[in-house]
Amino acid sequence: MVAEELAWTDALLLGHAAMDRTHREFVDVVAAMSACADAELAAGLRAFIAHAQAHFGEEDRDMVETAFPAAECHADEHAAVLASAHEVLARVIAGDAAIGREFVAELVRWFPSHVAHLDSALAHWLVKRRHGGAPVVLRRDLVQARAG
Repeated sequence: MVAEELAWTDALLLGHAAMDRTHREFVDVVAAMSACADAELAAGLRAFIAHAQAHFGEEDRDMVETAFPAAECHADEHAAVLASAHEVLARVIAGDAAIGREFVAELVRWFPSHVAHLDSALAHWLVKRRHGGAPVVLRRDLVQARAG
């Protein structure tokens, strides 16, 4: 269990239904890794890698298909996370659960910032390109989301 945990809050909503759904799944996968026993960490990392490949692949395709201006930077960050996940999985399989826990803690720190900066820009771009306007986001528990 890591000191901080990633939990879904409305602060992570972007107003792009597919991205929001995928981001909820990301939070669930990371939370499961955070809560699992060391003996289950490799399986959790495999589940994370499968999720991240699909998640990042979908965003990367959207960026290419719509000529998103910051696509290279965004895709590079996705690639770095996946490369790290594969390296960490190999070390966890070799018996180093501590590095797996450090990786989960880093995901907990990284994801909200990634969503707030890179994914929010992508969601805005996609909604504008596909629907002609900005995303609409209704946050129910904004005070709690900011405190968390």
